[in-house]
Amino acid sequence: MDVGKRLKSIRLIRNMSQRELAKKAGVTNSTISMIEKNSVSPSISSLKKVLNGIPISLVEFFTEDNNEEKIQQVVYTSDELMDIGSGDVHMHLVGKSFPKRQMTFLVETYPENADTGTEMLQNDAEEGGFILEGKIELTVGSEVFILNTNDSYYFDNNKPHRFRNPFSEVCKIVSATTPANF
Repeated sequence: MDVGKRLKSIRLIRNMSQRELAKKAGVTNSTISMIEKNSVSPSISSLKKVLNGIPISLVEFFTEDNNEEKIQQVVYTSDELMDIGSGDVHMHLVGKSFPKRQMTFLVETYPENADTGTEMLQNDAEEGGFILEGKIELTVGSEVFILNTNDSYYFDNNKPHRFRNPFSEVCKIVSATTPANF
């Protein structure tokens, strides 16, 4: 997906100028311009910050709107999962075409030294997950947790948080966030 083109399209549909979006998102005009021109690839947290100014969730952003009525898809093969991650972090969205979703369900992969970014994530949701393999460092507020295979987590996303894999093995997580405003 062309992130810059998609952002510009949504911004124009909402009748917003770059300046207006920048002000609402708390970023500079040049940040919006560079993203729309694809001269920078924003981190997940940076893109979420910009999208909060519209407001639109990451899931809505990456899910192409299609006004045609569709038969509701039930099964998704691995090649149909949309990657909404950034950098080395892969976040495969399950149920990308589900209408009016109430939760975001992800299969996440964190290679060695991968993380969700230096900025802490924060939004109005609840999140839970299960570590399928490997280890992950989870920071919630000022607390740092090390989770191992078969460990799980559940927390209020209003608290600043981030995921980081400083370990020498890949970490795979299944997670869900509700409501679907990831």
